[in-house]
Amino acid sequence: MIAVIDYGAGNIFSVKNALDYLGYENRLTKSQEDIKNADGIILPGVGAFPWAMKMLNESGLVDTIKTEAKKKPFLGICLGMQLLFDKGFEFEECDGLGLIPGHVDKMDEPDLVIPHMGWNKLEKNQDCSLLDGLSDNEYVYFVHSYKAFCEDENLYAYCEYGNKVSALVSDGKTVFGAQFHPEKSGETGLKILKNFVEMAK
Repeated sequence: MIAVIDYGAGNIFSVKNALDYLGYENRLTKSQEDIKNADGIILPGVGAFPWAMKMLNESGLVDTIKTEAKKKPFLGICLGMQLLFDKGFEFEECDGLGLIPGHVDKMDEPDLVIPHMGWNKLEKNQDCSLLDGLSDNEYVYFVHSYKAFCEDENLYAYCEYGNKVSALVSDGKTVFGAQFHPEKSGETGLKILKNFVEMAK
């Protein structure tokens, strides 16, 4: 079973619908027991970093997330990816989950429209099991105004939007983060979600 964490921060139903379409057992949940018993965990999210961390802290799930993310496949999507890092600087400095080294800050692309919204090509930085079976010419869907800054060893794929934008990150073990929305990225996104679930089996 894949636990999709419901902490009040958006796009949970589109993630669930994608998993349902693929035929994988999943559950929207805010239960610590569900998260502990799950084979894999997805942390979705839209909105602002400090607000989302406040919601997570109030849910009482932070310690459970930090513990379980080291035991089984864990995927943060969009804002959920950004929360994986040490800190965010959206409106104010705010501690994240600290599962991947790095920070999140505003995109500074004066000649481009922000938020970054639309389809961009995924550029592989290093091999990643989430990208198994995909070509070097895959496009995925982004909607965001802030981006992650991390070490090259944690960057598995990026896109070009003025400058390099971290698209897929990992701790190299069980924790993954996608800045794009796989559940809104057509067959490419479904393949990424399928690869994630296969890792959790």
